[in-house]
Amino acid sequence: MRVKQLLAAALLAATGMVTQAAAQTEIKFGHVGEPGSLFDQSATEFAKRANEKLGDKAKVVVYGSSQLGDDKSMLQKIKLGTIDMALPSTIMSSMVPVFGLFEMPYLVHDREHMGRIRDEIVTPTLVPEAEKAGYRVLGVWENGFRQITNNAHPINTPADLKGIKLRVPSGEWRVKMFQSYGASPSPMSFSEVFVALQTGVMDGQENPYAQIYPSRFYEVQKYLSKSNHVYTPGYVVAGRSWDKFDPEIQQVLQDTAVEMQDVVYEIAAGLDTDLLQKLTEEGMEVNEVDTAAFVEASKPIYDEFAAAIPGAAEMIAKAQSLAPGQ
Repeated sequence: MRVKQLLAAALLAATGMVTQAAAQTEIKFGHVGEPGSLFDQSATEFAKRANEKLGDKAKVVVYGSSQLGDDKSMLQKIKLGTIDMALPSTIMSSMVPVFGLFEMPYLVHDREHMGRIRDEIVTPTLVPEAEKAGYRVLGVWENGFRQITNNAHPINTPADLKGIKLRVPSGEWRVKMFQSYGASPSPMSFSEVFVALQTGVMDGQENPYAQIYPSRFYEVQKYLSKSNHVYTPGYVVAGRSWDKFDPEIQQVLQDTAVEMQDVVYEIAAGLDTDLLQKLTEEGMEVNEVDTAAFVEASKPIYDEFAAAIPGAAEMIAKAQSLAPGQ
């Protein structure tokens, strides 16, 4: 009898452990960043903080390096509910037109300015539009200030881009911007860029330092032009699966995504300095650009965006009014 009681107790305990393990929800969080990138560091720190708060209730598991697909694919999966969270950037302007605001060249002056735009424009205006399209924006992080790399020659003015085959992310206004500069832009998934540069299918690309260095583009690119032409946020996005989570889990994810916003800016600022130095050490030829010439060449894009998107002119004016010194 004693043996039977012990066996029954052991079986009950084992069943309890299995049930507890099965009850822990996995929250899949995908992004396209390579190890060491800003996306990688941001998502990893988010998961660490969220998991500490969640305990045994759920676990955020990060899938970087496009393991869950490119940005477009992940956003589709977000709407289907087959993944739970993603960290898209430029592509949001293709899914929700008002996000094209961040395709406007030289709109964002610095991260302090971006913080004001986030609080006074993104949260009250852009986030509700994203929700209508099926995307819940939990937080506004960063992709970064974008720089141009290529193998033809240094880019000093927009005229130097004439004929350059330039990979760009999937975003209508980024394509139009570089077309207006004279380049030949082609949208392409981030995971395909290295080979396209290596084989000469593309002459160049544009990305923040925190994508250029971890992706080892310095191995297949000679010139780095510090254009800072566009600041791209990264958006922590959830979708259809959100409602399956208990309210307590939802609150942890929401709060941690917001908590991470300023943390991400700090990480990004440090990476800008560190990675520019590393790219120089890897042999890239670095040059400044004629910013005034780029700003002047960008004016038609502002006019076109303002005419195409309801409320865009007001958003642009508001963002500009929030700039330092205004």
